[in-house]
Amino acid sequence: MRACDIPVVVGNCVQYDTALELMETGIAGILVGVGPGAACTTRGVLGVGVPQVTATADVAAARDEHMRRGGMRVAVITDGGMRIGADVCKAFAAGADAVMIGTPLAGAEESASKGFNWGMATPDPNLPRGTRIHVGTKATLREILLGPARVDDGSQNFAGALRSALGVCGARDIAEFQHVEMVIAPAIVSEGKVFQQAQHVGMGKS
Repeated sequence: MRACDIPVVVGNCVQYDTALELMETGIAGILVGVGPGAACTTRGVLGVGVPQVTATADVAAARDEHMRRGGMRVAVITDGGMRIGADVCKAFAAGADAVMIGTPLAGAEESASKGFNWGMATPDPNLPRGTRIHVGTKATLREILLGPARVDDGSQNFAGALRSALGVCGARDIAEFQHVEMVIAPAIVSEGKVFQQAQHVGMGKS
């Protein structure tokens, strides 16, 4: 067996026992989520998935147990479903150390995709589990990530939203924020699917 001397990130995982087993192999990070993104159709095609907050909380609990057993901290990365600042805040509150963002960044003026996002999950022509969505150009990359926000729908200044959420919840840093009390209300059908729904409605009218 050969050793790898570079950090390895694996995924996608949604379950405590699986996450713990993966962490024990020495990985540096783990991606969390099955099909929650706007451009991924896995949930619609296979009917498989776990609400993203629940999945993040379970994998984060595995991370904490792994550390308790003497292991190094493994980065928990919530992958998909990050549409607005509130989604980012909830991911960190559920235990994430980082988030993967696709659709919001595809809407940046600097995006090479010019307002389009492609779902890359299993692009097999026999059973594709990713779609192409048009999100349009919304704002500059700086406005989306750092502000200042020109709209009040949460689609701009993700960093500002996260800082404000920490303050509202009385957390001094991300580590404290990861332990705030949460009330979980699953919405597995609609997570990240706003653009897919809009696309389907538009196709029906044409």
